[in-house]
Amino acid sequence: MAKAINDVSVPEDLGLREKLLLEKHADYLATYGNTEEGSEHAYEYCVTEYLRMSGVYWGLTCMSLLGQLDRMNRVEVVSFIRKCRCDNGGYSASPGHDSHLLYTLSAIQICCLYDAVTELDVDGIVEYVAALQREDGSFSGDQWGEVDSRFSFCALACVTLLHRQDAIDVRSAADFVVRCMNFDGGFGVVPGSESHSGQVFCCVGALALANQLDSIDADTLGWWLCERQLPSGGLNGRPEKLPDVCYSWWVLSSLAMIKRLHWIDKDKLRRYILACQDDETGGFADRPGNIVDPFHTLFGVASLSLLGDTSVEKVNPVLCMPQSVLDRANVYLL
Repeated sequence: MAKAINDVSVPEDLGLREKLLLEKHADYLATYGNTEEGSEHAYEYCVTEYLRMSGVYWGLTCMSLLGQLDRMNRVEVVSFIRKCRCDNGGYSASPGHDSHLLYTLSAIQICCLYDAVTELDVDGIVEYVAALQREDGSFSGDQWGEVDSRFSFCALACVTLLHRQDAIDVRSAADFVVRCMNFDGGFGVVPGSESHSGQVFCCVGALALANQLDSIDADTLGWWLCERQLPSGGLNGRPEKLPDVCYSWWVLSSLAMIKRLHWIDKDKLRRYILACQDDETGGFADRPGNIVDPFHTLFGVASLSLLGDTSVEKVNPVLCMPQSVLDRANVYLL
């Protein structure tokens, strides 16, 4: 099949990248947090302060899936999370920043990885999340009022992991997400917005957390999702866009939640993901030959787990966490 205009080429000979370079990826992530002046990642680490909490989640979750979480400093991580607690009960990206649902969820997920939920201000978090729900069931991401279906997922994930779904109006939250559904089966940021793979994951995940997956037209959505696969094997976020490793996760996990994972060519996707590894430094990039980062590294590894790679831990498609961690926390989904 000829390469599409909005596609990339995957080398016929992947060399070392024919298999998951597990140890190289673990080494890459283990050294990423080195902030000493002159270190390889010092500048990059500094300029990403505004999303640090999520960055910690990406790195630690990937290390957990790789079976090497013990290489990371638990004491330092938990101390960092404590410093990010805000007076309103939420958590911020870094100390001194404003709280946000995105980073509050990441803080909870990190503590679940370390079996350290008792280190969190659980009651404060629950009050914070509940206060962000609006009359139409949607959620603001923070005190400034932006509404996005991503925040519906974050809110439901927060209270689910803390076993406190009773603190919010789950039915109303699910109803808002359903209103974000489009004629093509996909979901947008708010009702009437364009369908996008990332929003599909958030909305399908939110409905899974609310036990409302039967609200989805699974065949129509499944068709839209499987059309995201390009001749290279990679997946894109919406029509006419380039493939990206992170969409391997957003699309695959959504297909898994609606039980349509078999609708795509798994072998071609696996080959695309493996081609995005850096066989020298470790880590995954969005596309073959590009610069690697922790974000794409997590979603590359997590996607391979969904595709059945047994060299890594089994991942949960709803929360992108090791299934063993959720089992330990008595959180049962799908």
